[in-house]
Amino acid sequence: MRAPNLPALIAVGHAFCGVAASFDLPIAARIDGIASDSTAVVYNQTGPVLIGNDGGAASGGFHTFAISNTTNLTETHHRTPGRTKLVNTVYGIGGKDLIVTIAQPDSFFRLYDAITAEQIGEPLARTLGDWSALCVWRSQSSGEQYLYLFGKKQAVQFLIRAAHDSVEIVEIQTFQTPVEASSCAVSPSAPAVFFSGDDDTRIYAFNATESTQVPDITIFGEAESDVTGLAVYVGKGSDYLFVAQTDVVTVYNKSFDSLGSVTLIGDDDIEVKGLNIFQSKANSYPVGFLTYAVESDSGEGFGLSSLEGIFDHVDLQINTAYNPRKLPCKPEVSVCSECSSSGFCEYSVHSYDQLTCSCFAGFTGDTCESFNCRNDCAGHGVCVGANQCDCDEGWGGLYCAFKTVKPVAETDANGADGDDPAIWISPINKTMSRIITTTKSEIGAGFAVFDLTGKKLQTITAAEPNNVDVIYNFPAGDRVIDLVYAACREDNTLCLFEIYQNGTLGSISGGVQPTKEDYDVYGSCVYRSRTTDKQYLFVNAKTAEYLQYELSWNDTSRTLETTLVRNFTGGSGGQVEGCVSDEANGWVIIGEEPRGLWRYGAEPNDASEGFLFAEVGDGHTYADVEGVTLIEGTTANDGFILVSQQGVSAYNVHRRAAPHEYVETFTTVENTEKSVDAVSNTDGITAIGTSLGSAFPHGLIVVHDDSNQLPDSGTSDETSFKLISLGDILSDDLLAELSPDWDPRS
Repeated sequence: MRAPNLPALIAVGHAFCGVAASFDLPIAARIDGIASDSTAVVYNQTGPVLIGNDGGAASGGFHTFAISNTTNLTETHHRTPGRTKLVNTVYGIGGKDLIVTIAQPDSFFRLYDAITAEQIGEPLARTLGDWSALCVWRSQSSGEQYLYLFGKKQAVQFLIRAAHDSVEIVEIQTFQTPVEASSCAVSPSAPAVFFSGDDDTRIYAFNATESTQVPDITIFGEAESDVTGLAVYVGKGSDYLFVAQTDVVTVYNKSFDSLGSVTLIGDDDIEVKGLNIFQSKANSYPVGFLTYAVESDSGEGFGLSSLEGIFDHVDLQINTAYNPRKLPCKPEVSVCSECSSSGFCEYSVHSYDQLTCSCFAGFTGDTCESFNCRNDCAGHGVCVGANQCDCDEGWGGLYCAFKTVKPVAETDANGADGDDPAIWISPINKTMSRIITTTKSEIGAGFAVFDLTGKKLQTITAAEPNNVDVIYNFPAGDRVIDLVYAACREDNTLCLFEIYQNGTLGSISGGVQPTKEDYDVYGSCVYRSRTTDKQYLFVNAKTAEYLQYELSWNDTSRTLETTLVRNFTGGSGGQVEGCVSDEANGWVIIGEEPRGLWRYGAEPNDASEGFLFAEVGDGHTYADVEGVTLIEGTTANDGFILVSQQGVSAYNVHRRAAPHEYVETFTTVENTEKSVDAVSNTDGITAIGTSLGSAFPHGLIVVHDDSNQLPDSGTSDETSFKLISLGDILSDDLLAELSPDWDPRS
């Protein structure tokens, strides 16, 4: 893909629809049973090594596999720093080849020897966020190596280098991207970085440069279907872009003409992602192989296919002499001591003696000799390094901007993939109230019921419920009952169960209600109209389409029934999930994951426009916006809206009253005294301000924890939910706006 510059290629960047031949490509070797997302390869004198991430809870980290002449991949190492999506390799850093990972539970980079898989040094360069793609680029002019880390509509560029007998990762800059990248690849010849997002046919690109200037991102072209993976084959004269689209991999030349495509075969319903390429000679693979994370009918794991099967049918120049360790013959200095090794050295085109320093993120001064911190550590800490804050007691998160709180308890571990909690208030004794949670994975799918200590009392099977809500005082013939409601993803239905007086769940006639045809349910919430006293169920799809159903009881057939009464698009059309209603004000608050919080009228005849009151990028709101809950106050203007933010594992508090001004952000830290770990990659949230006895006199918050760390070590395969005292979050003045005697049945 050698070209004068990236914009010069844009004119041909849309030629993805060229007609080219397609052939079958067998999966040559495979291993299953691993939650897989990405692959990398190691060029090793003793033979190539495949590296694959592990997104499992207990097994999270990465695996290495020896490539042999069999159809099996032989595991050589398994490291478990925590649930991990991303893995890649860099070469010749301090004389070593390295595996680079970033674990989801703590957002630290970790480096491992590429040969022994032993960790090198301590975790470093914590970069808080939910990251989804990782690429490596070696500058062909300077030989320096860079990482591009992509996440929630943003990317971070780092320099990785040897420093004082160790390795350091230094942030160069952070910049915004139009989508959350799910895959990326680097063409060293262009040089350019390519990336794509989930459920998106577009491929984006920008120049890879040694500069602190924000890159110009362009839509470089569109594939015929959604892109699931990208990789670059380094040619002799130019590079080739491999684009995965479910089970098809298409190869494009430097003009982005399609040279041909292959369809992976060997199982049914194949989908590949996380592509990488080994382009040297190996046993049974004379021209190298293509690696990928694969999911199909036989399971989930990693696989590879011979490049020979591609080159036999596609007109490519084979380059098995490629060497990822190769350095430029006459390297140009890009990072120099004159800029304190903390910035790029930019020389005048008129005189080599005229030097200007372009400082890396967090460095300042004419020669980048000083450091500073974003937002001055929010006034709650001391800046001790470039964007490195030493936070005051009780503060943490992004640059000390989040209040920290210790969970006081957690639920027993349950289910493989939990999502959302709800609190049911007992009509008999508030201390006998219950926590109801969902498991949306196939393993353990259903609801679980816990007491206020977190002890599991019951599980009941359901069709992969996602968000959960409680309905109080529902008239069912001659009875008045409580119900639990969730959208069930396995069969795209509305799931309802009766809640008995002791807080356990039981089936009810009509407890499985259909949605409309070709509709994939996602999130949900409930609303009781103060105008008509009718009960409504909201359900949404990832497409942002909301359906509102009226829930009623048929006295003749003695069963629940639903009637569709409204259909609308929530937010700006981005993926939605969490929602909560404010019955006293007639609102429904919805979360658009990449955008923010919206308020709509909740009555079925309401056609008013949505009101966006918290937006990602406003200085307080971070993607993904997930669970939303309402804490009722003494009046319709009192109380608070709480929202979980998955990318930073933190929670924002907004006032209930319009315009819903921001109050504060909090995050969790480990409670060592009670052996309760901090929350990571959070999802659902629920909260009430009702006094639940001595354990929670001011109310309770329950939040989802994705990585349930065990007290001794390791991570549980099952999810837990953390219990937080509301009194540890809100000040006395704010608590005074709530009613400890609030009763949802009154």
